Amino acid sequence: MAMAYVLLNSELGFERDVLKVLKDIPEVREAFMVYGVYDIIIRVEADTVGDLKDLIEELRHMEKVRSTLTMIVI
Repeated sequence: MAMAYVLLNSELGFERDVLKVLKDIPEVREAFMVYGVYDIIIRVEADTVGDLKDLIEELRHMEKVRSTLTMIVI
């Protein structure tokens, strides 16, 4: 099982919308709005590191997501 924490920035005013979409993704195990440099933090899991990378690529291209920072757990 591969796991990562992903910090996301959304477009201004769309934080709750992005969070709602993220919570509907099966691989997203936890998702929270946070205050600070980033808007949202999520914990994701996938079967393999390859699957995890594909998932993160999808997250990076989601509508209203401006930027991400990914930390893969080793």
